[in-house]
Amino acid sequence: MTDLAHLATPGTEIAVRVTPKASRTAIRIEKDQIRVYVTTAPEGGKANAAVQKLLAKALGIAKSRLTLIRGQTARDKVFRVDG
Repeated sequence: MTDLAHLATPGTEIAVRVTPKASRTAIRIEKDQIRVYVTTAPEGGKANAAVQKLLAKALGIAKSRLTLIRGQTARDKVFRVDG
């Protein structure tokens, strides 16, 4: 898994591009962009929850410290690390 611990500072906004219904769960950095692949379908916020959980694990923080601030229904999302 990609280590993103250097981004775990409170107040940091992390932009990600999400691919739901992927064949496997992964985080990759491609062309200076964080790409998150999750196997869940984008129904009822399940994919957002999976992205939040995976991103929190890569950051080494609790998922409750990540807040989705933009992109609730879009592939491009922005999460904020809370203190």
